[in-house]
Amino acid sequence: MKIISIETFTNEYIGLARVRTDEGDEGWGQTSAYNADISAQVVHRQVAPHVLGWSGLDITDLNREVLEREHKFPGTYLYRSLCGLDTALWDIHAKRANKSVCQLLGGNPDSVPVYASSMQREITPEAEAERFLELKERYGYKAFKFRIGRECGHDLDQWPGRTEAIVKQVRQVLGDDVALLVDANSAYTPTKAIEVGHMLQDYGVSHFEEPCPYWESEWTRQVRDALDIDISGGEQDNDMRVWKHMIDTQVVNIVQPDVCYMGGVTRTLEVAKLAQQAHLPVTLHSANLSLVTLFSAHIMGSIPNAGKYLEFSIEGLDYYPWQDKIFSPNFEIVEGRLLMDHKPGWGIEVNPDWLSQSHYQVSYMGSRF
Repeated sequence: MKIISIETFTNEYIGLARVRTDEGDEGWGQTSAYNADISAQVVHRQVAPHVLGWSGLDITDLNREVLEREHKFPGTYLYRSLCGLDTALWDIHAKRANKSVCQLLGGNPDSVPVYASSMQREITPEAEAERFLELKERYGYKAFKFRIGRECGHDLDQWPGRTEAIVKQVRQVLGDDVALLVDANSAYTPTKAIEVGHMLQDYGVSHFEEPCPYWESEWTRQVRDALDIDISGGEQDNDMRVWKHMIDTQVVNIVQPDVCYMGGVTRTLEVAKLAQQAHLPVTLHSANLSLVTLFSAHIMGSIPNAGKYLEFSIEGLDYYPWQDKIFSPNFEIVEGRLLMDHKPGWGIEVNPDWLSQSHYQVSYMGSRF
């Protein structure tokens, strides 16, 4: 099963990848969202040349080949681009086995629990609580995550008093029968994070994500040691040295790799295995409704140390218009769970109209455009 071509279909936000083999296989994957047009260039310059003509049977070996051949480029774009190849190959492998990727990995759930994840910081506490209540009543969500502090905020709030107000408002409106999670996006120093954390505990918040700048792992550990609330993190990280340190030294209570930032399913599973050995749960970061959420659902539905919920963005086309009509069928949430049908591979069809409006490039054996 030799890889004979890698195609990319991109706009500024989304990049899809299609891999074809000499045996007639076709698999769809995705590079990481945002600046996807740049990632596509990396696919054709730094990924495709190393794997075209190679057997696609050993995905781990192909990952290793790309990363070793490009060892002088250990930055995020290489991993974001590698994800397109990796996820397309997993689609092929599962289709050849007539299984979903989740089933190929050993799972077979009919659904996975999700939390409703807000991406907004400019929203008022009242408006956030109101839309959460509507979603709870409509889709049966039992867990919600919202933003606190200011992103990389140096202890500042989005506006004075917002964090305290939104925690209080959301708990008051939703009641005590739902789980509340918050994301600080690297907002605080340890002292401030611990102060905020005690307030969160008072309101029964169960999950405090990225309280400190993610590159300050010792700060994050201080917060974890000082609080009873679960501290989570890792969405930005792709270096296995960082992951091994984070897991071996218990920087967080919950690890949160992002499949697309990591470089695909294969390397995400490596992190999940390390976390399993350390008795840590994995709650994957999947902050938009592109294929990253689908990839994450298949992994979360199969690993033994899956966390309580899969992240599921509640932001629609008014907030992320680039999510529209990329593939079908669309995600379906029932009683706070994402339904899974286990069609072969990723179980989706890419929208031809979306493809026709994207920028197309192809690399194949012997030539590249």
